[in-house]
Amino acid sequence: MIPLVIVRHGQSLWNLENRFTGWVDVDLTPAGEAEARTAGRELRDAGALFDIVHTSVQLRAIRTADLLLHELGQSWLPVRRHWRLNERHYGALTGLDKAETAQRHGADQVHIWRRSYDVAPPPMPDDHPYDPNDDRRYADLPPELLPRTECLRDVVDRMLPYWYDGIVPDLRAGFEVLVVAHGNSLRALVKHLESISDEEIPDLNLPTGVPLRYELDEVTLRPITARQVIGDTEAAAAAAEAVARQAQ
Repeated sequence: MIPLVIVRHGQSLWNLENRFTGWVDVDLTPAGEAEARTAGRELRDAGALFDIVHTSVQLRAIRTADLLLHELGQSWLPVRRHWRLNERHYGALTGLDKAETAQRHGADQVHIWRRSYDVAPPPMPDDHPYDPNDDRRYADLPPELLPRTECLRDVVDRMLPYWYDGIVPDLRAGFEVLVVAHGNSLRALVKHLESISDEEIPDLNLPTGVPLRYELDEVTLRPITARQVIGDTEAAAAAAEAVARQAQ
């Protein structure tokens, strides 16, 4: 068996404000920092010993990993960061309040934009105040790789090359791997690992700051047991339900 642990970043400032965040780089709230530290302590109590960490290039994932590793006593671990683990790009919805957007466009339409597999929000216009594509961290990317909006299928397509080329070689080498990323980039990974159907994936909600552990088959790198919550399972279920209610 090959272990893999994934963690969605702790609560961010725009999570707290219930805004579509996407590629905008916002920090953690104090509650999000506490979630990251708690995740580190829970992993420490579970005896986790990692060899390598993978994160996105976004601050909320980076700081979650840093705080978690500090509590775990493994701040020295090598960390690899890649834009392919970034959150989903929400296009023209970026920065909008989710509940207000539901009132304006209807709850059903917002649910489709948030949770459907293959329907993307309207693309971000060039003059959008939160356009992140000019950020220097993406300066080396070909323009055709920079999204203006994404559905979850788009996230799967851009995440999987990093899974195969960046993370799988570490797993094959026998490393204990930790991935700290975002709600949708991790939903994309979970969909791939668990072969969740396009019709079922809208119902998957990942809680912030909760370590989830897999035991993967050595040959197929598919789970041989159900994903396991490390820590308080009831609190994790409540946090996942809170994610589901964000547009209400």
